[in-house]
Amino acid sequence: MRCLSCHKISFTTFCKKCQVNLLQPTVSKRTFGSLEVYSFFKYQNIEDLLLTKHTPQGFKLYKALAKLSFKPFIQEFINEDNRTIYIVGIDENIKSGYAHVALLTHEMKAKNVKVQHAKLMARNKDSYSGKTLQFRLENPRDFVYTGKKGVEVILVDDIVTTGTTLREAVQVLKQNGVEVLFALTLASVEWT
Repeated sequence: MRCLSCHKISFTTFCKKCQVNLLQPTVSKRTFGSLEVYSFFKYQNIEDLLLTKHTPQGFKLYKALAKLSFKPFIQEFINEDNRTIYIVGIDENIKSGYAHVALLTHEMKAKNVKVQHAKLMARNKDSYSGKTLQFRLENPRDFVYTGKKGVEVILVDDIVTTGTTLREAVQVLKQNGVEVLFALTLASVEWT
């Protein structure tokens, strides 16, 4: 197998050198109302990788990025906080054979961490990609939550732009007795 970045022989999707030089997560924080959102990468730094999400190659890339970011994050989190935490991914729909958000949440499985796959699903399937804030506000996701109630969760999505989706998700979760501690995203888009 070869590294997808430098094409040198590697047993992993990205060789150790590329992981350190190109894909080192740099956590940033944005706040939307009372919701804190932590992102591992700036969108523009990994845009080409993120655009593969609905392709067969995207499966490998998202899985590798999750192992480099979400997995170490949750390991450090549970080392400092031993309560049971639930993970809820936003709209884990299967497209092109896999659900890209499910790849992110799957890497967070650990002791005291319970992943609730496909429990927060959108009825509205409109794409927000490249759309205005006005469009996003006029076309809410219309989420349905079928997961465990009365728990604390970390909300997970792949990309945060305006925060509209995350805020709507938090509102639905609160209506179901779920407390959102914070949200994690793979990348944050600088919105102007």
